[in-house]
Amino acid sequence: MKRIFPLITLLILLSLLGLIFFQFLWLKSAKEIKEQQLTENINRATHDAADRLMQDMRFPFVNLNSKTLSPERLQRELFKPSVIQRYSKDEISFIIREALNRNNLRDVPFEFAITQNSLTGDEIQSDNFYKYYIDTVNNTHHIIQLVAPEGSDRENLSVEEFLIIIVPHQKSIILREVTWFILGAVLFTLIITTAFYLTIRALIRQKKLSEIKSDFINNMTHEFKTPLATISLAVDALKNEKVVMNKEKADYFTSVIKEENIRMNKQVETILQAALLDKQEIQLNLKNLDAHKLIGIAAQNIALPMAEKNGKLEVHFEAGRHTILADEVHFTNIINNLLDNSVKYSNDNPIVKLSTSNHGNYLVIKIEDNGIGMNKETLGRIFEKFYRAHTGNIHNVKGFGLGLSYVKTMVDAHKGSIKAESTLGKGTIFTLLFPLKG
Repeated sequence: MKRIFPLITLLILLSLLGLIFFQFLWLKSAKEIKEQQLTENINRATHDAADRLMQDMRFPFVNLNSKTLSPERLQRELFKPSVIQRYSKDEISFIIREALNRNNLRDVPFEFAITQNSLTGDEIQSDNFYKYYIDTVNNTHHIIQLVAPEGSDRENLSVEEFLIIIVPHQKSIILREVTWFILGAVLFTLIITTAFYLTIRALIRQKKLSEIKSDFINNMTHEFKTPLATISLAVDALKNEKVVMNKEKADYFTSVIKEENIRMNKQVETILQAALLDKQEIQLNLKNLDAHKLIGIAAQNIALPMAEKNGKLEVHFEAGRHTILADEVHFTNIINNLLDNSVKYSNDNPIVKLSTSNHGNYLVIKIEDNGIGMNKETLGRIFEKFYRAHTGNIHNVKGFGLGLSYVKTMVDAHKGSIKAESTLGKGTIFTLLFPLKG
């Protein structure tokens, strides 16, 4: 698992980076294709508009020898009037609009101008043409010379004219066209990234669960192996004739067997209780109870382990109101577990302070010790099931890592809250809040 996990992470990461890279290349290629298509469409539309403007539909071919020609008509035919003279600005705009529509550029904005190379420098231009004409960075000029069709009576125009069409913000138009591609790529990249994150997190969680499972099995084996070995030795001793004949020794070994049996039953009960908590099958027998009385019972239960370490338990009942709605057994177990942890995770001569107070409509119970303390990582995980803090040089701490998980579940079941504060090497403080009754 130690080798496979980094390999899987690396492969998924490389796949994700590769996918992002090729998506970038694909989007870049799509943008270039769109730019080319737009430019080609505008060029075709420019040619179409130019052809339409050069179709001399207004002044059809007339025989110059005809005697019916008026002087004005004859002048137009002889001097071959230019596009600027034959069309108004609105008419030119309409022709260009139709040409753009025919080339899949419907609703695309445009500016235009028709200029001459004559001395007069006549020209027709749209209102904002010059504004976009001088901005050569963001706008492309599409220019075409207006040439009459071959064989036309207007073929030999003496004045050269040019049609200039500009589509403002051409890059923005392309960007709008590829927006859905970009959004789709970003969306699916986010989905894949999220899936990658969830996969890695699941693998890390599975790895932690595997470690916790192994630790739990080792702890359970140790917890059961020691009493079983003690019982086995006691049974062997009882088979000895000298022990059988000595009532005092027989009673001693019998009591050892009984105590170890009780110890094993407690361990089994702890595991079964954890299973019931998982299934949410524990039913609380809630009653109005005196919290101080229950805390006193828990303090008596911890007296012997405290004495074995030459420790001291200081109890200060400062709460004026201390009646709560609680389950007697589970509430006592909550205090028992916290006091037991304070003794177990401490050096010799521990000092544990237990105090109560009132905060609004809540009973506050504070348990403070001068034990080995915890770092931030451990503090963030102490309420996880099967998690056990690393105890450094203390090797005699036993248990399954179920105590604080049980405490947190029971406190929540009593509509209360629990908070832990700790400094490594200085000790830990547990603060519990329970709603008062009445």
